[in-house]
Amino acid sequence: MTTATAPTASSAAQTRAAASPYHLTFARVVRSEWLKLLSLRSTWWSLAITVALSVGISLLMASALRDFDAGFAPVMVIVMPMQFTMLVAGILGAIAITGEYSTGMIRSTLTAEPRRGAVLVAKALVVAVVLALTTAVTYAIAVLTTAPILKTAIDWSDPTLSWFPLLAGVFAMAMFTLIGLGFGFIVRNGAGAIAATVGVLFVLPIVLSMFSFAGEGWKWIVDASAYLPMSGAQSATTAGGEDVMRGLVTLAAWPAALLLGAWASLRSRDT
Repeated sequence: MTTATAPTASSAAQTRAAASPYHLTFARVVRSEWLKLLSLRSTWWSLAITVALSVGISLLMASALRDFDAGFAPVMVIVMPMQFTMLVAGILGAIAITGEYSTGMIRSTLTAEPRRGAVLVAKALVVAVVLALTTAVTYAIAVLTTAPILKTAIDWSDPTLSWFPLLAGVFAMAMFTLIGLGFGFIVRNGAGAIAATVGVLFVLPIVLSMFSFAGEGWKWIVDASAYLPMSGAQSATTAGGEDVMRGLVTLAAWPAALLLGAWASLRSRDT
């Protein structure tokens, strides 16, 4: 006669897991990151500031252009406020992850999804999409509100003077927030990540430009400044510009390098 044996705890857990219709997929990781980002009040404040600042500066520039000819394409009125809104985008990317480290939520995130690369990619995808959509909506509002003010209308028949700079601006804003996210993953401290982001996006270009007065021996430093994120954005968004591709590559290279470093940091640390 055979004796029935009670199932072990591990086999019971495996049976429940096999029977459950719910499985943690990458799509669900993305959805959780989407909910976490949009449930933060700081996210909505950052997005609102980005929209208000960008549209407000565009309106001021459009009003000023009625009195004199600035010598550039009217579409630049829409994309030039990016020199200020890039900081908000970068800071949003930084706090999107450093907030989890400060509250300890990152432990729950990595417990639910041990594949740290998946967490990194999901969060990067979400913050980039949010900033891209926000920027697209912002540009649409700015185009509509500045159209009655501009003395010369945007030439929509020429993509290099209209659509290309706007699309490059959307791409640039997404890359700026990924730069902040990369620093956030690496530094893991809100103040430190924000300082690093502002330093690369805003302070470093000013510092390197000072070497333009130092003579030919220091010209290489000035030349190197062309490969900073903000310089890349300026090249990519210039209507009819000749260095658009270099600008796009520069914009993509910075977050790619930082997120690769963030992935290495995630894999080498306990949390």
